[in-house]
Amino acid sequence: MLMAMVLSSALLCGCGGAASGGGGGGSTTQTQTAAPTISTFTNTALQNGALMVSLGYTTPGSVIYYTVDGTTPTTASQQSIAPFLLASSMTIKAIAIAPGNTPSTVASQTFAPNIPSGTLVWSEEFSNTTGANAQPNPAFWTYDTGTNCCGNNELETYCSWGSTTGPCNPASPNAYVGTDGYLHIVAQQPTANVAIYTSARLKSQGLFSFQYGRIEARLMLPESQGMWPAFWMLGNNITTVNWPACGELDLMEHIDANNPPINGNGPGYDWVQSSIHGTNLNGGTPYTTQGFSAAAWHTYGMIWTKGQIQFYVDSPSNIYETFTPATQPGTWPFDSGPEFVLLNLAVGGDWPGSPNGTTVFPSPMLVDYVRVYTN
Repeated sequence: MLMAMVLSSALLCGCGGAASGGGGGGSTTQTQTAAPTISTFTNTALQNGALMVSLGYTTPGSVIYYTVDGTTPTTASQQSIAPFLLASSMTIKAIAIAPGNTPSTVASQTFAPNIPSGTLVWSEEFSNTTGANAQPNPAFWTYDTGTNCCGNNELETYCSWGSTTGPCNPASPNAYVGTDGYLHIVAQQPTANVAIYTSARLKSQGLFSFQYGRIEARLMLPESQGMWPAFWMLGNNITTVNWPACGELDLMEHIDANNPPINGNGPGYDWVQSSIHGTNLNGGTPYTTQGFSAAAWHTYGMIWTKGQIQFYVDSPSNIYETFTPATQPGTWPFDSGPEFVLLNLAVGGDWPGSPNGTTVFPSPMLVDYVRVYTN
């Protein structure tokens, strides 16, 4: 059973804490940090009784640590950073720590949404009834931006909605919800025969994430040389522990199958790949079903339970990769907290190589929906 939990972005506040100085003799007294607040609300993406929960603080500079299994939280517990869904009934316990103060008392609340297994609890359908191309919902999606913003020696400049910073062009957006009801992520070459490219990288960081459950997206992918579409997740704690310790879950990555495989990767015909990454932890093999075409509509999904990650194509019954801590060397990060969603289309980079004379521009990646279900 699943419910959604939102942790305010205000928790990232770096402002200083309060301390009180004592009187004569140089003695100092400390004020106790106020306990966190726990409140619930809902939004239009939630389905079938799922809840949003917000943890907040009142003492300036507080950092909140929490557990969801009823145990007492400490500074070694999860730090509250961003909105997320959790896949079971739970007792949330939280403490607040502020510089110069003593820790707060424990705030506690139990939730029992009683949502059956397999229930749709969060859905982004990319609906658009405006009659024109529309902005992706800013309640769920923000952007990574810039040139080589994210490593991998990629060639594109990532553009956000409405960006006027060249080579981005708001009149020709790289990410929009079309009147066809699909999210379009479009790689463009603004000037023919000039090796300058634009694209988009959407993410739900700070807005939505979850831990445990089933997530899937229905996608149609570009096939040109140098195109690198991906549907993936990163741990919310990337802001505190960095990559790869935060954990990366790649539900789908694809590079061109019509040219020789890069560095021996790929089976030589059309394929996609799912994989996992952590500290000294890497795993993943291609999905190589004969007759598969990434240019056709397919559903790419993941089933995430404690101690196990499973990937599938088109049906949860079609699981083609399973990972557990026992099967993977390195540090397993996927039971340490929630992860947020990314959808992007890179151009060039270490894995696909650069565009060439066969590459098609503009080149779109289409997303029909992203959905999350209870396990």
